[in-house]
Amino acid sequence: MTDTPSVGGQPAAPAPQPSVGLPTGPVDAPEGPPARLWDRMRDDPQYAPEHLALEAVRRLGPEAAQWAVRARAEQPGVSTDVLADQAARKFVNLARLSGAVSGAAGLPGAVIDVGVLAWTQARMVLHIAAAYDVDPLHGDRATDLLVLQRVHKVAESARLALGVAAGRERADALFGSGGRRPLGRVMLQLGVRLAQMAGVRAAKRMVAKIIPGAAIVLGTWANSSATKDLAQRSRALYRSRGVAVPEPRRH
Repeated sequence: MTDTPSVGGQPAAPAPQPSVGLPTGPVDAPEGPPARLWDRMRDDPQYAPEHLALEAVRRLGPEAAQWAVRARAEQPGVSTDVLADQAARKFVNLARLSGAVSGAAGLPGAVIDVGVLAWTQARMVLHIAAAYDVDPLHGDRATDLLVLQRVHKVAESARLALGVAAGRERADALFGSGGRRPLGRVMLQLGVRLAQMAGVRAAKRMVAKIIPGAAIVLGTWANSSATKDLAQRSRALYRSRGVAVPEPRRH
C-alpha cells in the first residue's frame, strides 16, 4: 500500500478505511482519554483535538457499534431517532457528572476536566452515528468529530489537520518526541485547545474551573449545555446520512 501524497508540504490525511467487522466480545472502552493519548496531547498540544478524534474512533467506535446492535436486539422495531435520543441523554448526564466532580486541582484539574468532557462528547457522537446506521469505526468519523465540535469549519481542513497529526504520531513512534516545553505553558495551551473542542469557549469558564466552589456549579452547567448543543448537531448530521427506521405504530 502506498502512502498518501502530501498536500501543501504537509502530510495528507490517510484515506479513510471502512470497518471490517466487530470484535466478538464486549468492548471495554475507557471512560476518559487513555494515558498514551494524554502523553501524545501533552507533547503536541496544538493538535490535541486531532489526536483525540483519531484515538476516539479507534477506541470508542467498536463500543458504539456493539451498543447499536445490542439496543436494536433489545428493542425490536425501535426507531433511529429514539436510539439517538437514548445515546444523547446518557452522555449528557455523564458530561454533567464530569463537571460536578472536577475543578478542585487548579489548572491541571481544569485540563483533565475538559479532556474527559471532549472524550465523553466524542463517545456520544459515535453512538449517535451508530444509531443512524452510520459506521462509527470509519475514518471519516474523526473528520465529523472535528467539524461537529467546531474545531474546524469544513471537512477539508479537518482532514488535512488529521493527516498532520497522524504523521506526527508516526514520527514520534520512529524517532521519539522532541524537547519538552515548560509544563505550565503546555498545560495552558492543551487546556485551551481541549476547551475549544468541548465547546467551553468563554475564557471565564476555563478560569472559573480553577476557582474552588465556582468550578463545581459552572462546570456542571457548561458541560451539560455544550454537550446538548453537540447532540443536536450530531442528530441533524447523521439523520440526513443514515438509514431511517420508522417509529413503531401505536394501536
